Amino acid sequence: MTAHFRSGPSRSPGLHDDSYPERGLLFGKRAMNSLEQAEDLKAFERRLTEYVSCLQPATGRWRMILIVVSVCTATGAWNWLIDPDTQKVSFFSSLWNHPFFTISCITLIGLFFAGIHKRVVAPSIIAARCRTVLAEYNMSCDDTGKLILKPRPHIQ
Repeated sequence: MTAHFRSGPSRSPGLHDDSYPERGLLFGKRAMNSLEQAEDLKAFERRLTEYVSCLQPATGRWRMILIVVSVCTATGAWNWLIDPDTQKVSFFSSLWNHPFFTISCITLIGLFFAGIHKRVVAPSIIAARCRTVLAEYNMSCDDTGKLILKPRPHIQ
């Protein structure tokens, strides 16, 4: 099997390619008219709302898991604390006597090490990062990914 090499300078396809006219703006080849800009903004907004809405089911499941494990841990901690034998035996013996609390506490700690605190707020993190980038273009977005166009600042 022989390899075929192109002669001449190597260039990445797409950036200078005329088959992608929307990328010509990067190199000043042509300016986009307002219709193309509006279409690009609508496409960006659709993609952002799609991405945020796809995160919602997983985020809801992670929130439910966190709530259930937190309630189990709180219930186990309450039972552990009101047990009169807890004060009489060593710490590890009291944990051994209360396996529900021990297992739920270990599970909660494991979930936090696995990053559940980031997963339950993932759409908010994405929206906040988009707001940071969009602020440079006098735009923002809400938590669902809908774009908010701000008025242009008046230069005097």
